[in-house]
Formats: sequence, C-alpha cells, structure tokens
Amino acid sequence: MRALYTFLFHLALPAVLLRLWWKSRRNPAYRRRIGERFGRIPRLPARPRIWVHCVSVGETIAAAPLLRCLLERHPDHALLVTTTTPTGSDQLRRLFGETVEHCYLPLDLPFAVKGFLDRAAPRLAVVLETELWPNLYAALAARGIPLILINARLSERSFDGYRRYAPTLARETLGVVRVLAAQGELDAARFRALGIDPARVVVTGNLKFDLDLPADLDEQGRALREELGDGRPVWVAASTHAGEEAEVLAAHRAVLTALPDALLVLVPRHPERAGEVERLTVEVGLPAARRSRGDAVTAETAVYLVDTLGELMRFYAAADVCFVGGSLVPVGGHNLIEPAALGRPVLSGPFLHNFTEIATRLREHAALVEVGDAPALADAVLSLLRDTAARAGLGEGARAVVSRNRGARQHTLELIDPLLGND
Repeated sequence: MRALYTFLFHLALPAVLLRLWWKSRRNPAYRRRIGERFGRIPRLPARPRIWVHCVSVGETIAAAPLLRCLLERHPDHALLVTTTTPTGSDQLRRLFGETVEHCYLPLDLPFAVKGFLDRAAPRLAVVLETELWPNLYAALAARGIPLILINARLSERSFDGYRRYAPTLARETLGVVRVLAAQGELDAARFRALGIDPARVVVTGNLKFDLDLPADLDEQGRALREELGDGRPVWVAASTHAGEEAEVLAAHRAVLTALPDALLVLVPRHPERAGEVERLTVEVGLPAARRSRGDAVTAETAVYLVDTLGELMRFYAAADVCFVGGSLVPVGGHNLIEPAALGRPVLSGPFLHNFTEIATRLREHAALVEVGDAPALADAVLSLLRDTAARAGLGEGARAVVSRNRGARQHTLELIDPLLGND
C-alpha cells in the first residue's frame, strides 16, 4: 500500500507545488526555503537531538510549554522543531528565538525524508496531533528512531476517511508508533479501531489546557484596553476564515444598533487576508483601523483589524467577549482554551470537529455559547455585553474548566523520558 501511496504522491507533486505557489501570492514566505520541503535542510551541529513536529501556529503555541520543559530536562540534546507553514515558523522564532533549531517538514517522499533524516539524525521523533506520514514513519522505524505521537486527536471525518479509503495504510503507518498519547478516550478509541496496538495507546489529556500565561498578561490587557477606548464595549472575533468575516461584520452591525460605541476587534486566521477583510468592512460601511499600519483607534472606529501575529492573547485579555472562529464555516474550529484560560466568555459556531474534546468539556459546565449565524451571534454578544454578571459567570466557568483539565504536559514528559533512555 505504501508503494501505491508514494506513486500517487509523485503524481500529485505538481499540484502540491502549485498550491505552495498559490499560497505564496498572499504570503511570499511560502516560496522561500523551498529546498527544505525536499529534505535539503541546513547542516546541523553533531549533537544528540530531539525532533518535534508542530504543523502551524496553534500546534506551536500548544507545544511551547512542553518544548521549554524539554530544553530544561535535556540540556545535552539539541531541540529541532519543524513546522509546515511560515506562520508556524514565525511563531516559533517569536517564542524561542535561536534556542531551538528550525526547518520545514519535508514532503512525504522517500528521497526528501532521507535527506531530512540524514542531516537531522534525531534520537527521538515527537509529532503533535494528527500528522500521519507513511514514508516518514517507515523511515524512522528503519533507522530505529522511536516515534511518539502526542496530543493526538482524530476527528470523526478523518477517522471515516482513513477507515474507508486507506485502512491498510493507516494500520501500517500506526504500527511503527512506539507510543500514542491521545487527547481523550474518543480519540484513543478511533486510533485503536484503525489498528494500532492498544497497549501503545495512553490518554494524557490535551496539552492546550497547560498553556502558560505571562504573569503580566492582565496588565497588558488593561493597557491595550486604554488604546482601544476604555469604557466602550469590546468584543473579539479571532481566527476567522473566508466566508466567516461577512457573518461577523453583519453581527457587529446589529450590535451597533443597540450599543453604538461597541468595538469589534477582528483577527483573521491568516494575516495575509487582511486586505480582503478590510474591503469587506468598507462594503458594509463600517469604519475600520488596521493594526499593521499603526492606525489609531478613534471613537469613530467600529472595527479594529488585527493583521499581526503573536498578539491574540493580549487582545483576548482586553476584551469583554470572545468569539473563536473557524467555527461558523466547516473548518473545524480553533483554540477555545485561550480565552477560557483568561476567564473570558467563549462563543463559537457549530463546526468544532477539530476541538471535540475541548468543546465537550466546556459544554458540560455550561461554559460555551454556540451560535449558528450572524443574528444569533449578535444576540449572544449583545446579551453578554449588557449583563456584567452573566459575562463574569460564564468567563469564570470557562476558567475553571481549564484549571480542572491541566496535567497533560507532565504526563507527556513521563512518556518521553523512557524513549530517550531516561527512566
């Protein structure tokens, strides 16, 4: 099966490269360092090395506390972190500077994988969440490099796809995994159903619950709130996608009819889409300011478009209400834990299949408000902006859920240490 997969991947390679080129039209970083996609990574110092793969921004943020622990616990090892996207690369550099090594993950082609592993030569491979790469995993097994999947999740959609179209390949790929640390029991059950040895599956919880908040984050939020206009209601719509901003802007227009001084902080998931989103605000007649231009937020500003990276938590800390995007359109949602950890009311749309476990925990404690369209979003935002007690209650309930579910980081470290020979 892997030979057929490799053959089909080679056939699809022009489409893969075309997709990278298409993305580079908005974000030129996609066409830089293209050699790394084919395993031509920079020469690395000859040291024992732990390799951790994080796809993009969300996984990098989730892994950051674990990465810091690995640096502290294994100072004799270099730490190589790969990402797939330039935004993930940028996030990693903001968090760690030059204290970790970085390159892009190679395409899952035998020659690219060989070039990467020849130069990286890791003692251990740690892969976050849902990344299953048949050729890469087979190459790790052939070299005797242990592989652990951490914070592993498998949505119903992905599970059905593997089971229907590639059950043998999924079973073979998972067969080389030394340990699989699943986010929840449902994820663990799906991985077992795909054929992994149940003895290798452990439920550790979700690393995203273990995020480390800066000690001065509340102070940063208060300072930012003064910039935005202290005293006016502020709500954040974060990590939004195409098709979603129109709904959010329609909701904000409805909010403004009741609260004319309300401010929407709109944070697209991909900053390179900011021009497109700004044009939408013009079309609906909402005065906007843009973060990357240094525009001032005035009393007339209805929408503050944040098209910078690394500031989302500050804006959550400055907000009264937080809507997390990727959920009004069938993307699958984004990290609900970040605003919850700050004690902010958390709103989302109905499409949360990438965050099933987190959404379930929040629902169980009535700490998540789910809406289906612009009118429902407007009603929920208005209700919370008007009711201080309800807002505080929902936010504290969300914070309590985060606090109760911490601990995945330590459990994960206890699984990694033996694989490095540190029992």
